[in-house]
Amino acid sequence: MNSVLINAVLSGSPDYDVLFGSLSWPPGSWPGTERVEALTAFIEGLGAFLSNSATTHFTTAKKQRIKDQIESVIWTQSLPLLARISAEAETLRCRESTAAVCRLVSVCVPLCDAAVAGRVARTVLPSLQQSEEELPGVGRLSVDVASEVIAAVLPSLSADEQLTLTTLSSALSCIKTLPDALVSKITVRLLLTLLSCCSGARIGSILKLILDDLCSWHSTDRTPVVTERALLCLTALSDHLLIPHGPTPSSSDSELDPRLCLQFWRMVQDGLTHRDGVSRKRALYLLKRCVALSEERGLDCPLPPSEEDETLFKWAPSRSKLLREFWEDYALVMETLEENQIHVVRPVLNRIDTLIQTTANDSQVSGQGLFHPSWLLCVYQRMFHSENKSLMREGVCHLLELQVLQQPAFALAFSQFIIGPFMDVLSESSLFHKAADQSVGDCPELAAKLQDFMTNFFSSLPSEARGPVLLQLMQQLGSKHWCAVPLLFVSQALSKLSPGPLLGVDGLAALREVLRCTMITHQVLLRGAAQCFLLKSALCLIDVNTVTLDDFFSFLMHFRADESLCRGTQVWNQLCAWLSDNEGRFKPRIMAGDTTGDATNKETVRAYVQDEIHTYLRVPASTGQTEGIPDFREADKLSRSILLCVDMERWRGAEVGNTLESLLSPLLDTLSRVSTNIYLPVCKSDKSLQLVLRLFQLGGSLSRLHGGEEQVDSVTVAMKKLIFNLVDPIQEFILRRLCGELQELFDVERAELYLCVLMQLVVMYSSTPQQYLSKLIKYSLKILQEPSQQTPTVANQVARAVAMATLAMVCGLVEQQVVDMQLETLCVLRSLNDFFYNPVSSQSQSTLGYFNKRLLKPQTDSSSEVGMQGTVLQDWGRTAAHFMRDQWICLSFLIKAVGVPESVEISRVSETLSTALSCSVEALALLPSDLVLPVFTFMETVLPQLIHDKEALCVEAVTLSWQLVQGLSTNAHDFWPALKGFISMAFHHKLLKLTDTEAPMLMAAMKQIATALMELSESKSGVFSVLLQHCCQTWLPTGRGDGDHDNTDFSSVFNHINILTEACVYGPVFRRDQRLIQDVQTYVEQLGEEGPANVVVASDNRDDQLPRTCAMAFLSRLDSSNPLHERLMEDLVISLLKKDNNISKSKVRYYSNSLQHRVKNRVWQTMLLLLPKLREEFVTTVLNGVFEAGFCSNQASVKYLIEWMMIRILVQYPQHMDSFWACFSMDHERTKTSICTFLSVLVHFNVIIPLLKDQAVQLRKALDIILQWCFNHNFSVRLYALLALKRVWSLVEVRGEEGSDYFRGLCTVIKACLNQAEAMQNTGNANKNWIRIQEHFFFGAFHPIRDYSVETIFYTFPSLSELADDEFIPPWKFEKLSCFSESPTFPLRNPAPDLSQLQPGDWIQQDKGEQDKEERWAEVQKKITPWRLGIQEQEPELQLVPQQRAARLGKLHGALLVVASLIDKPTNLGGLCRTCEIFGASALVLDSLRHISDKHFQSLSVSSELWLPLLEVKPLELTDFLQVKKSEGYCIVGVEQTANSQSLQDYQFPEKTLLLLGNEREGIPANLLQLLDVCVEIPQQGVIRSLNVHVSAALLIWEYTRQHMTSGSSEVNSKHH
Repeated sequence: MNSVLINAVLSGSPDYDVLFGSLSWPPGSWPGTERVEALTAFIEGLGAFLSNSATTHFTTAKKQRIKDQIESVIWTQSLPLLARISAEAETLRCRESTAAVCRLVSVCVPLCDAAVAGRVARTVLPSLQQSEEELPGVGRLSVDVASEVIAAVLPSLSADEQLTLTTLSSALSCIKTLPDALVSKITVRLLLTLLSCCSGARIGSILKLILDDLCSWHSTDRTPVVTERALLCLTALSDHLLIPHGPTPSSSDSELDPRLCLQFWRMVQDGLTHRDGVSRKRALYLLKRCVALSEERGLDCPLPPSEEDETLFKWAPSRSKLLREFWEDYALVMETLEENQIHVVRPVLNRIDTLIQTTANDSQVSGQGLFHPSWLLCVYQRMFHSENKSLMREGVCHLLELQVLQQPAFALAFSQFIIGPFMDVLSESSLFHKAADQSVGDCPELAAKLQDFMTNFFSSLPSEARGPVLLQLMQQLGSKHWCAVPLLFVSQALSKLSPGPLLGVDGLAALREVLRCTMITHQVLLRGAAQCFLLKSALCLIDVNTVTLDDFFSFLMHFRADESLCRGTQVWNQLCAWLSDNEGRFKPRIMAGDTTGDATNKETVRAYVQDEIHTYLRVPASTGQTEGIPDFREADKLSRSILLCVDMERWRGAEVGNTLESLLSPLLDTLSRVSTNIYLPVCKSDKSLQLVLRLFQLGGSLSRLHGGEEQVDSVTVAMKKLIFNLVDPIQEFILRRLCGELQELFDVERAELYLCVLMQLVVMYSSTPQQYLSKLIKYSLKILQEPSQQTPTVANQVARAVAMATLAMVCGLVEQQVVDMQLETLCVLRSLNDFFYNPVSSQSQSTLGYFNKRLLKPQTDSSSEVGMQGTVLQDWGRTAAHFMRDQWICLSFLIKAVGVPESVEISRVSETLSTALSCSVEALALLPSDLVLPVFTFMETVLPQLIHDKEALCVEAVTLSWQLVQGLSTNAHDFWPALKGFISMAFHHKLLKLTDTEAPMLMAAMKQIATALMELSESKSGVFSVLLQHCCQTWLPTGRGDGDHDNTDFSSVFNHINILTEACVYGPVFRRDQRLIQDVQTYVEQLGEEGPANVVVASDNRDDQLPRTCAMAFLSRLDSSNPLHERLMEDLVISLLKKDNNISKSKVRYYSNSLQHRVKNRVWQTMLLLLPKLREEFVTTVLNGVFEAGFCSNQASVKYLIEWMMIRILVQYPQHMDSFWACFSMDHERTKTSICTFLSVLVHFNVIIPLLKDQAVQLRKALDIILQWCFNHNFSVRLYALLALKRVWSLVEVRGEEGSDYFRGLCTVIKACLNQAEAMQNTGNANKNWIRIQEHFFFGAFHPIRDYSVETIFYTFPSLSELADDEFIPPWKFEKLSCFSESPTFPLRNPAPDLSQLQPGDWIQQDKGEQDKEERWAEVQKKITPWRLGIQEQEPELQLVPQQRAARLGKLHGALLVVASLIDKPTNLGGLCRTCEIFGASALVLDSLRHISDKHFQSLSVSSELWLPLLEVKPLELTDFLQVKKSEGYCIVGVEQTANSQSLQDYQFPEKTLLLLGNEREGIPANLLQLLDVCVEIPQQGVIRSLNVHVSAALLIWEYTRQHMTSGSSEVNSKHH
């Protein structure tokens, strides 16, 4: 219509100047889109007149004038307006105006001179080079607008080759530098437009330039961003790059074929494993296009001969069927892996086996192989990157079971993948959860597979590759932080490798890095176990010919003696044997005097150690300057070397004493002179003392193993004999040094060494003369009593620090009873006590003399002194803290040993203690948290003495102490000692005895802290155990003393019964990661001595089941004859019944293995344990509560325990049988299926009936009741009733009374019921259930009396009742507790094996069968391949369908265009047509109009196709169609989930919207994604990943309609107003 009007106007020879003026707009204004389109239509019409030679009224001058005006429109109208649009924020108006103005430019440029197009391009091209952050300057265009302008003028530039190449270069540069959002715009608008404007060889040269540029870019910068952008470009150009050529390819065709380019395939492989889903989709699209092209052309690929060193993709026409099936399988696997649900992926996992087998077979047949193994690695890497941990685990397990890796070629091809991505995924802890069929303590399934895999993989590698691959793997282990669990199992797998010389010095360095860097924060037991495995790996794999003994002993330094490498352990013995076997084979050291640099003499371990001792003790003469203390690591390394050498010689039969004496002779010589030779360098004496100390510490570790049992160790005995004669000189030397010679800053550390040596000697020889200790105390006291200096000097402050540390050491020795407290020592200690308690001045009685005394920082004058000892001075705060800590060590000892000084008046004792307690509270704030333990010890003694007079102060002390302990909860090293010290103090036995009336504030604080401890224990296992073990030992000590004393302490349990109640039901439900750590720790513990860490690392008793086992052990020791014990048991039962009742009321239904389920289960386990000890009178009072619990809705495990409880009560107290019968008479509506509980009791009537009077009457009563329930409407009730009927009637038959008067009337009825039951249950599920219930453990193997044991209650029943395995408490956990009391009536283990032989779930029908191998395409959907569809030639114009639809013109339509060319199901298209018609879409685009005659289409469209414009666009023409619509101003919207997609609820649809819908299975093809302006996703909350395409489209169409209905009505209203 526009063209008709324009022609009509122009044919009348109008005044063109006037028309130009009226259609143009003033400079600086922003015209409406309609005005720009009108000017465009006018100039387009002029162009037709100008080009028509028949037009007579246009003179040459007039034509030139019109051309000048048209060119003026470009420079004065279009470009300024585009610059203004660029300066605005992007809106719908900007987008529409840009499209209109660019359309105007595209019309104007062809009508101007040929040079104009080039001038416009050169003007606009600089705008494309702007950086990401740069804003358009004045007159400059934005990148977005500039790309549209260039696209508009490109058709006119095709003749200018240089300018075309410049534009191409700019576009490629933009792709590398611009933001992601603009890259697809540049690709589509510039590259595709440029190609569409060229033809023939020109297209080929441009494509080659693009391909070479992208490949070069990717080869130099192989990053995910580069891969993503390169794939976007290649996918967009795929219709030009991947097209069939002639049957005989030319050289130019070969140059253009991306299949022949190695870098192209690397991009594709990188894309297949990319983190971005769209990039993966594009890579797979390119792969499938290449396969389709290869099959269609039928030519060899690569063309022989191949110049590439490596060929990733091959095609042979002779094997096209095999190749097609391989790549179809491959595409199917990669597409399916995009799903997140494991049940969707699992059916295609067997395809991976097919791929692998095909690759392996082909490799064996052809030698070189058509399938490169790297394609298989892409599959695994994709699985490893999955968001679904189950799918990740499937991928890892699949690789671990890969048999093809036993072929050397495949193992080598996979080696870098194993080192890299595979090791990366193994660092995921969640992979190592135990399998569903595994028990706690089993080796995780994946860990066991990993051991086999590592062994097979390294065995399969070519021998020359094993060492380098293993080294790289070790380096990978040390290059990142690993969690404890994965590192443990990887280390264990490495320890299982076949022995071989694979690791040299570099390997030791890599292992050292793992030990040093990756295990700093791991749990101690797991860290120790991993160290042991890594050491075993080193012993198996070290090439001793390439490492020296010094290298190896330096390596051993990184294994901690308190965690792994300890004398007497299995790994220590293995190390000694290994050293013995390899002695003389190590690489010789090049000694300092060796000028040749070559060493040929083999070195023995003994010679090495002797040489090291001489080197160690060889120190330069003293210079007279201050010397620091030698590095302790040297002594550590040498002492370990000596002990290994001695043990090695001992096993060879050498006499230990002689060996030691010959080795240590230089040391013994130095020590003998240490107190007499005044010229002996301090460094040498320090080194000798360090070595002695480490020898005793490491050598004596053997006696500390095996639970502290003393073992005679010949090495330790020999060392003690050698040092014995030197004890006196050493002690004299230390005494001399401590008494006045230590006055330098370095001497603070030196004093610590001396005190450690002195303490070691006193402990080992117990022969320190009393005068030594007295002298030390007197001298130290003298130093401390000296008046403080105004300006503290180094000598003075160091002497004070040393003095206080000395006093703390002496007090510690006396407290440990290592030293006897004789009269002389006692007198000196009293003097020390007086010193601490003497007031500062007589005027102030409230401040004690030496409590919390600070150590002042010394003033130094010499800068050189500060430089030498600066580190000590910088760390002076730590020294001052130790000084105060040492005060409290002395005070905590003295308050117990001496008490308050006698000089304090009796009337002031309480005040003095109160002041001391205040000082201790102050110390909590002054001391670092890890040094407060002595303060807690002091408070423990003082608090009970002050609680009645100073309760508020006591509460403050306890509260502040608890806050401090809580603050340490993240520091495991200091937390546990502090916690134990705090609990000993706050829950002292004297404080536990207090009642609410005696100390209400303190009792409230203690209860609050107990609750907080239980809460903390939920996240930090073992906290509650510390409290409970302390309390139980306080209430009922293991070694009982006087009975009255026991009862006095025991009575305090009633004040804190809540602690015991909570312990009985304790057991938090941990997170999976916490549970994993605990499971793995249990596994390590069960390795026994095979894991040396179990022997070395002290058990921390942090098992979350320990509180329950401790509580049960405590209850097992209660004596029912003791009234207090009896009262406690009864109070506990009432509390537990109340807890059970509260759960039943608060949560009618709770889930299996939920916390509520577990608590109820624990309640009834405890009550079963207590039942034999309860009085009959008490049982009578709680019996109704037990019956009430039976009526509640309970999980199976709880139900069995309640039923067992009822049976035990009725056996123990048969007089309550009538109460039991009464339960059957309760309201039937209430009982419902709960009656099954009581029927289950009757199934075991055989154990109750012998104890009843009038047994015939009771049997008749039972039968009468059971028969009523045999006809219940509920199937489960009938089933239980029939089983009870069968069992009870069998009792009658055994007694031979079925014919008696009591039963004669029932006999016929009962037999009929049972016969009918057997007959009725012969088919279907009824028969299965009848068999199951009879075989159920509770009704079959279980005997309520015989099987009454700890094992049955706490282990067997939970395991047979489908409880989680962390609820099973094995008997050995009770056996470990020395306080557990076993009795004949309540044995620990079950005497009968029947129950223990059952497997969990034996009675459940397991209908699990092997899935048959499915057919090739069974159970999975084959994806469509759009470019393979039969495409018929069609006319280029897109015309409307038949004319009879003109009647629809009266119907209003919106501007929404829905494109459904990719949808192939008629039902979806029919429904979509109906939706589009209802909501007024402007048109629906289909791939073929033949669909409308399909009956399935019509059944859903219900004639809507008659009222909706329909267009036909083939899938292959969608690219051009979408570009045309873009140029018309449409916004292309796709429904797709991408990284940048917008949520439907947030997106505002432009009026001119084109909605592109994807295929039902494949979605939007990768080559169309870059054409989208925006991706919209529908918010989801479910598990299923996608909606039906029609449903998705309907949601978006409605949202578009809703928005524009609202905006439309708003516009109408605004116009109306």
